[in-house]
Formats: sequence, C-alpha cells, structure tokens
Amino acid sequence: MTAGPDGKDALELHVAMTRIRRFEERCVELYSAGDIRGFMHLCIGEEAVAVGVTAALTPDDAVVSTYREHGHALARGIPMAALLAEMFGRATGCSGGRGGSMHLFDAARRFYGGNAIVAGGIPLAVGLALADSYAARPQVTACLFGDGAFAEGELHESLNLAALWGLPMVFCCENNRYAMGTALARSHAQTDLALRAASYGVRSWSVDGMDARAVRDAARLAVDTARAGGGPCFLELRTYRFRAHSMYDADRYRERAEIEGWRDHDPLGVLVAQLDPDDVAAAEADVADEIDRAVEAARAAPYEPVADLTRHVLAER
Repeated sequence: MTAGPDGKDALELHVAMTRIRRFEERCVELYSAGDIRGFMHLCIGEEAVAVGVTAALTPDDAVVSTYREHGHALARGIPMAALLAEMFGRATGCSGGRGGSMHLFDAARRFYGGNAIVAGGIPLAVGLALADSYAARPQVTACLFGDGAFAEGELHESLNLAALWGLPMVFCCENNRYAMGTALARSHAQTDLALRAASYGVRSWSVDGMDARAVRDAARLAVDTARAGGGPCFLELRTYRFRAHSMYDADRYRERAEIEGWRDHDPLGVLVAQLDPDDVAAAEADVADEIDRAVEAARAAPYEPVADLTRHVLAER
C-alpha cells in the first residue's frame, strides 16, 4: 500500500486526475458513436491544472471556466452522471441538457460555466468578485482561461479593473501554447504571460502546469493572498494538451515529435512512480466503474419535454 502522508497525498491527486483522463477518453468513444454531439474540447494533458486549482478553493469560492471545462467541473465536485447527461442533452444534466459540453454549469457549487466565447467568462468573474467584495464576504473567485484570451480586450480590461478595485480573484491562465491552431509566439511579441499580467499591478508568477502539487501550492498562495485582502493574483500555468483543439480539429499545426516529447511530462505519470501499483490498479477499477454507471444513467435519462422548450427563453408578460 502507498504509505505516509506524501504517498496519500500523491494517491489522492492521481485519482482525481485519473477520473478526468478516463472520463474524457470515454467521451471520445461516445462522441465517435454519436451519443455526444456538437463541439467538444478535451483537457487531456492539462489535468494537473484542474485538480491543483480547485484543491486550493473552499466550497463557497466561485469558479468560472472556459469551454474546455470537463476537468474543472469534475474536480469541482459536479457529479459525473450530471456532466455526462448534459453532454447527452438529457434533462438530468447539470444545465438541464440545454448547454452540452461547452456550457456546464452548477450554481449550487458556484461553478459558473463553461463559457463558449474566448475570454467571455473573465468579465463575469470580475462581477462575481466585485459582488463578494461589496458584501464583505470572504469568498474568492478563480477564473480559468487559455492563453488565447490574451488576444482579447476583455482580459486586459478585467485585469485592470480587478487591480484597480483590489478584487478577491485569481486569474488562472492555462497556457497550452496554442490558441486553437496558432502558436503563442506567432501572435504575441511577448510570450511571458505572467510578466504581461504584472504590468497591471497584479501579483503574477509562472507555474509548472504539468505538476499537480506545484499548481496546488501556487494556487493556495494566490487564493490566500486574495482572500486576505491582497488583491488579485495571476497564475500562468504552463501546460500542454495532448489532443487536438477540438474533436473537429485535424491537428496539423504541431509536429508529432513535439506532442510525444510533452508526454514525458504527463501529469499522471509524474505521480505514478511514487505510488504502489496495487493502489493505482484499484483506482483505475473504481474510476472505470464510476464511468460505466454514469454512462448507464445518461442513456436512461429523459429528454426535456417538448412543452418546456420555451422555458427560460421567453419572458411572460
């Protein structure tokens, strides 16, 4: 058995990341079979970010995410069955089957998307943090987004306002080096994103986004700083996605050797070497069973009744 506090910690992080990895691998199969439709963006390779950031938060803190949010949602505690039902378009989904893969939402867990527009969730996060600040609540808002958001004005406006108002929020940039198919260096003269964020007077630093412990430790420091009244912080989480931008992406803008080189830094592999093989096998079996049950529940779940299709769409006079 994996022994000691370090071993227990490593196992917990590994299990959390394994749930995300195996869930998304099954989603690929379900998408190919036509059970999941529309757009779908996978975070395979980026699991350490989801697990590390959410581990630093309390249940009362808020999370705002992007369309690559399956891992964030699972790590935040949204039940796997509710996520998969949403991706199947069923009424028992966390967004009532109306949002699909790109719009996972759970207000009870303060998980505010799943936002399909690049950088679209960042101003929402500023609003949530502003509300908590006005009400003198001790909550922090963590906002996750990709490096592509640096090409959008919303990010820069939000960084400025958050710093100006001293808001309790943490900007978490998942820098996977590609905005869809465009390499960061091909569109930005300055690729040090933490340095750019610091120009707004925001405490900023870069983190190894392939190491769950490093992400968690940095996120804890940032969250504690923001919660204590130190204003917003910015984390550049340097990570890499092993899969294409989306299921529709042919992924012809990267060399295979580059992808395989990054697999040597697989966040799951970083921890496996520290664990007992029996514990790893037991975790894999438990995760496989959880996924099977979630698939079964999603298949059995009902669609929204036709009579309810205008609900939440048209206001009653």
